[in-house]
Amino acid sequence: MKKNIIVTGVAGFIGSNLADMLLKKNFNVIGIDNLSYGISEQIPKGVNFYKKDIRDKNIHELFSNIDCVFHLAAKNSLIDCENTPSETFDINVNGTANIFNAAKKQNVRKVIYAESSAVYEGSQNLPSKESDVAPESVYAKSKMATNDIANDFAQSHGLITTGLRYFNVYGPKQDYRRTIPPVFSAFIIKLLQNQPPTIYGDGSKKRDFVYVDDVNNFHLMCIDNDKTNNEVFNVGSGKNYSIKDIYEKIKSILDSDIDPLFGENLDFEAQENLANIDKAKHIGWNPSTDLSAGLKKSIDYIRKHVI
Repeated sequence: MKKNIIVTGVAGFIGSNLADMLLKKNFNVIGIDNLSYGISEQIPKGVNFYKKDIRDKNIHELFSNIDCVFHLAAKNSLIDCENTPSETFDINVNGTANIFNAAKKQNVRKVIYAESSAVYEGSQNLPSKESDVAPESVYAKSKMATNDIANDFAQSHGLITTGLRYFNVYGPKQDYRRTIPPVFSAFIIKLLQNQPPTIYGDGSKKRDFVYVDDVNNFHLMCIDNDKTNNEVFNVGSGKNYSIKDIYEKIKSILDSDIDPLFGENLDFEAQENLANIDKAKHIGWNPSTDLSAGLKKSIDYIRKHVI
């Protein structure tokens, strides 16, 4: 019998790609999104979609006969979170508690939920292990609170949970409409339009980039792999690159001669992140997408669907 899977944030970048992969693996997919950030056109055909907010007190009605929940919906633009802390905590903390409570009410076996590598932003330990948490920003603190919620539901209610701390996920459908878009989509779109992209700061910040298909392969592992139960995992590549390096790679692939503009540094961002992925590797996951190959796939998608 097909398993029934809920994906919150199904119209977003990771959620829409995950839903697509789940459908190809013959799961029934129920998608939830209020479309405040997600794009309805990105929801794959075959998803049973409900336009709902994760804070909706009646959302548990959708959780009947569900085997597993992927809770990805969140407010996740760092600058927007810094500017609206109350709303950020309402969505990311209260919304997450509501999803966990809905799962408990309907006896869902497992909730796999999104944390974030931002929880390491105050740590000097690189590569960061799962124990190196030091949240500083509003967003990071809100995501750290989701870990507390998961631990409470696991200990008090027997709900099985898995927390995934994504590093810098990239690939097709990446959200380019944010106040400050992710660097990959921002750089690619501007260069394809023969315009100079903006690098915030001097370009020396380093990030661990991981391709979305690799992330979703880990998601699929989490459904039935008992070694992921009530654990938290870093989901990155274990390598990092400077923002300027990424710009030069994209510029080279596109055979562009356009130089970037440099904007004011975003002080609330960490200077560097890098995942220690030993824990995930130990249970059999290993990211396999080369950065150049992932960039070319991202460029192809933007050419066809955005520009």
